[in-house]
Amino acid sequence: MAYSIPKSKVIPYAPEALSSFSAYGFEWIDNLHFLADPSEFVDGDLAPYIAIVKERFLELGWEGDGDVQLLWLPPFVFPLQLRIPPEGLALWHVKQEEDGVSFILSPIELPFEEFQHGHAA
Repeated sequence: MAYSIPKSKVIPYAPEALSSFSAYGFEWIDNLHFLADPSEFVDGDLAPYIAIVKERFLELGWEGDGDVQLLWLPPFVFPLQLRIPPEGLALWHVKQEEDGVSFILSPIELPFEEFQHGHAA
């Protein structure tokens, strides 16, 4: 069996931390096969996490449809100077059904060119 971190370590913060996450809108994330249900990764009550995530997405213009999921990014996609931990980062994501726009919450400011001018924290 291959080693992986415990699922309970993917979300190592309290729901309140989501209020300070960087928020983004992005057109379009169309490969949704690698998204995960956050209930698999939160021990205890998921509702406070989802409530804050939805509130943040609504502030960005999300219309309230689509499923909130987690999008994992491995550490090697980030510049080395960011010192991303070996387990990578889990981003909160929803894809709006009407127009396909994705909304993302990240525990760090994303260093990708696509987000340099459209950051909406």
